[in-house]
Amino acid sequence: MPQPIGLIDGNNFYVSCERIFKPALEGVPVLVMSNNDGCVIARSQEVKALGIKMGVPVFQVRDLIEQHGIHTFSANFSLYGDISRRVNSLLGRYVRDLEVYSIDESFLNLAGFENRAIESYAREIRSAVKRGTGIPTCIGVGPSKTLAKLANAAAKKFSSLNGVCVLMDEAARRDLMSEFPVGDVWGVGPRTTEKLMQAGIATAAELQELDRRTARQIGGVVLGRLVLELRGIPCGGINLIEPQRKSLAVTRSFGSALRGRDEVSTALAAFASRAAEKLRQHGLVAGHLQVFMHTGFWKDAPQYSGSASMTLAPMTADSRSLLAGARACAWQSWRPGYDYVKAGVILTDLHRAINISPSDLFAVQKPHSETLMATMDKINARFGRGTLRLASLNMPPQWKMKQAQLAPRYTTRMDELALVRA
Repeated sequence: MPQPIGLIDGNNFYVSCERIFKPALEGVPVLVMSNNDGCVIARSQEVKALGIKMGVPVFQVRDLIEQHGIHTFSANFSLYGDISRRVNSLLGRYVRDLEVYSIDESFLNLAGFENRAIESYAREIRSAVKRGTGIPTCIGVGPSKTLAKLANAAAKKFSSLNGVCVLMDEAARRDLMSEFPVGDVWGVGPRTTEKLMQAGIATAAELQELDRRTARQIGGVVLGRLVLELRGIPCGGINLIEPQRKSLAVTRSFGSALRGRDEVSTALAAFASRAAEKLRQHGLVAGHLQVFMHTGFWKDAPQYSGSASMTLAPMTADSRSLLAGARACAWQSWRPGYDYVKAGVILTDLHRAINISPSDLFAVQKPHSETLMATMDKINARFGRGTLRLASLNMPPQWKMKQAQLAPRYTTRMDELALVRA
């Protein structure tokens, strides 16, 4: 018998994070905006009921926001990331293994619970997460990841399930899958959905019964495996080792347009410094750096999009090397007379630092690089990001994102802790 796999998902996660410290927001419409307060990226159920779609520009729904008194928040990723960490730390007390799939989703290895009431245990986990972190969740359980994902969707869709759906029984799976459009199945994209509809496959139940050879002809190996997973045959278990990243990017839209070369290059240098921190967090080094910058294509103004790249020799995660490379590429790609609204740094050719040996006899090695960077990271981890930084970054960030409605970072900044008055 296949071992049960669970998927726990935070309900309207970003909104729920904002509500933890503002209980008065429970039951009222709340939405979270993207960088620069541009688009809607999270909605409470009350906002969804008003017909506001995900990704819609905020200015297009400003009248609805005012009419219905919708509470709006700038995205607070420091808060959301820390709450996610706390949720997964708590989950570790209830399951042997878990795979963090995204900031608000984790797969749970429920092996060993086959002979007990899995649904009861899932409800216990769900209750513990709500009690310990304040985040409401739904849990789906199935013999494969695809079925766990489908069960989770059902737990959200049908209020009668009270947040938990278990699909270990084949008959229960068959009944539920007949209710789900094939396009709602995890891993089935719009193009594949269109092909399946043309072949007369409209529901998850019909996809389950599809011949594997036909499935591979329509959607390749991925769809063939998905058919097996819908039949309760797992094609992959809990991934305990995070797959190595192939690229890493730090990009931002500016709060206001930048024209000067020094302004743009300083912004890109700061992005490169942040990218270097991320590399070191993952134990990686980069062999290639690229920067880009562009104007606002929706504006009635001169348009330009530029980029430049360079090979990093030796491969590095040293902030000094990446910062210098970003500045050099920025000066190469910058053109005068344009209003730049977005820029970014992209690192590719990533490798584990411990697997890299000097590949260029004449490459200049920075002395004590690893020790210096590790010391800087430790200081910033203890006292807050930016406490210790390179002197060339010590400029006023005119390019800082617009976050007019940013809530306090209650759990990661000492000076923004919530105050309780008795």
